[in-house]
Amino acid sequence: MKFLRVLLLLFVVSTQAQQGGMWIPSLLKGMNEKEMKSLGMKMSASDIYDVNKSSLKDAVPHFNGGCTSEVISPKGLLLTNHHCGFDEIQSHSSLENDYITDGFWALKMEDELPNKDLVVTFIVKIEDVTTQVLEGTQELLEADKQKKIQQNISSLSNSLPKESWQENKIRTFYDGNQYMLFLTETYKDVRLVGAPPSSVGKFGSDTDNWVWPRHTGDFSLFRIYADKNNRPAEYSKDNVPYTPKHFLPISLDGVSEDDFTLVFGYPGRTTEYLPAVAIDQIVKELNPAKVEIRDRALKVADGFMRKDKAIKIQYASKYASIANYWKKWMGETQGLIKSNAVAVKKQQEKEFQEKVVKAGKQAEYGNLLADFEKNYTEILPYSLSRDYFTETVLRNTEMLGLAYKMYQLEQIYNLRGEQSFNDRRNNLVDGLGAFYKDFNAKVDEKVFEQLIDLYATKSPKQFLPQSLNNIDASKLATEVYGQSRLTTYDGVKELLKGDTKTVLANLNNDKGFQVVKAMADVFLKDVNPKYEEINMKITALQRTYMKAQLELNKDSRIFPDANSTLRVTYGKVKGYEPKDATLYTPVTYLDGVMEKYIPGDYEFDVPAKLIDLYKTKDYGQYGEKGKMPVNFIGTNHTTGGNSGSPALDAKGNLIGLNFDRVWEGTMSDIYYDPSICRNIMVDMRYVLFIIDKYAGAKNLIDEMKLVHPKKKK
Repeated sequence: MKFLRVLLLLFVVSTQAQQGGMWIPSLLKGMNEKEMKSLGMKMSASDIYDVNKSSLKDAVPHFNGGCTSEVISPKGLLLTNHHCGFDEIQSHSSLENDYITDGFWALKMEDELPNKDLVVTFIVKIEDVTTQVLEGTQELLEADKQKKIQQNISSLSNSLPKESWQENKIRTFYDGNQYMLFLTETYKDVRLVGAPPSSVGKFGSDTDNWVWPRHTGDFSLFRIYADKNNRPAEYSKDNVPYTPKHFLPISLDGVSEDDFTLVFGYPGRTTEYLPAVAIDQIVKELNPAKVEIRDRALKVADGFMRKDKAIKIQYASKYASIANYWKKWMGETQGLIKSNAVAVKKQQEKEFQEKVVKAGKQAEYGNLLADFEKNYTEILPYSLSRDYFTETVLRNTEMLGLAYKMYQLEQIYNLRGEQSFNDRRNNLVDGLGAFYKDFNAKVDEKVFEQLIDLYATKSPKQFLPQSLNNIDASKLATEVYGQSRLTTYDGVKELLKGDTKTVLANLNNDKGFQVVKAMADVFLKDVNPKYEEINMKITALQRTYMKAQLELNKDSRIFPDANSTLRVTYGKVKGYEPKDATLYTPVTYLDGVMEKYIPGDYEFDVPAKLIDLYKTKDYGQYGEKGKMPVNFIGTNHTTGGNSGSPALDAKGNLIGLNFDRVWEGTMSDIYYDPSICRNIMVDMRYVLFIIDKYAGAKNLIDEMKLVHPKKKK
């Protein structure tokens, strides 16, 4: 543990400006702070993170566990991406009140819409608890070690100081070489305040997703409500707007190339320290399989959505969710190939091996790379089979996903008995109404037909159930969706009615359940246990490899992989050159929206009022030299979870809203290349312009603090 504490001082040391990295905000003092100031930052590290006084961290809550958001008024007004709030926008939409198409704006607080189960979580403080978590684990075997670590985490989470409305969360860093405590507060009354129409908030939709130049107003507005003591509370009409410890002023001065940018948020997951063999498998095997599965599912859904508005509303959020990583995986693969990541990693591994020999650490670290090669080779068919099962059953075919829940219900009875079975059954029945509201059996049948065909012909043959050998996918789809009672809510309620024996008999006679049971039995018996066994070995190797990297590279800064905890990434507004003779500048304008405009097209239509504002150049105080800025790019190292993150200027004012990355740089989750990795942000002036000039929601503008930080006083 002593060497880890020493290394924490070294993590923030650098001999040159290193703009990549996702840094823990409580550990910025030192060379991170010095580097940020060399890039133009005017703040101190304590302005970003401080326990004893308000700081930027107090304005940046985690949005519903998957995105980031920021408080932008003293009345708890919250800004995040349109795609982060899309489930809530969709849930309030209907054919009569189509907020997806028309947008929504609450012109007074009583019009704001409550959202069941939507939460935002603030970080109160961050502390290192590595010593306590690893206590008593040094001599244990891997499985026992992980069990002891989880026991220690549970004990610490319960025993460390906190208020009754707070929670202790402990997360691992550096692949299990460090553990940090996050003291949090979660607010449970979060109401929808405003959202532009999808023709603004999703302009370009899937065609432009992960693409630059971009012209998307990807934002939505919510408000946090609290009890009379400003503490978290369940929804109540008696709750009041939350008073934040800090909220972000908004700059009206815009951005220029080379301006300092700081992005604060909750990046989801990166794997920057994978060995070359793992990256090679991702490029050649795993990503192509997942892309093909989602490609087929998306083509089916798209065909239906273009012909039927009701289906478009039902499937808008689901389609966007599936398409997001489908396109990301394609870009990631191309980026890894283009940047020659596997060869770069192999060269780094050669140098690592030389350092191991030089340090006399062959006994401790000398076999790491060979062991990686052996275990990754062994795990490949299990990984591939696991991806086929997950993508086909759990993520892209809705009826199969539901049938799997029924399968789990049967397993609960076998493992825990009748009481647990009945509790889960009742919860299932009560919770499925929302599922069937957005379920269309005709669409899902065609998705099933396509994906079960892939599963039967391309997943590893040794793990294919006998019942799926040599199938006619079209015929099977007709049988399943024609006979299964899982296709309707009434049918499911009928299936689950009666005593346990009756329910289980009904399920096992259902055609949809039978298909999933055959797949799941093989997966849980032959695939997943072996996958977990090998993966545990890989996890242990990765932890040792990370420890070796830290120990043998003491002059380098090594940031921890993202794990959905609060991080800082900094850089500059910067264009890039994706290929020869192609140079992208860093800012786009409303002119580009009009250039892409296709009347009536669901991706590139433009609202009539926005066209009028463009024609008259009625941009108010938000335009720049007769033009309306829309998006800009920077060198900040971001990933999923950074959606909705605030982009801040040198003084901590809000200048943009992070929402995407460029396609050429999506491999930054695995390998960050500063020459082509760029994050994409909505210019805050465009956000304000849409709220004010387009929506007429001046009540919201009046809440905010608008500033001119670049103007001389």
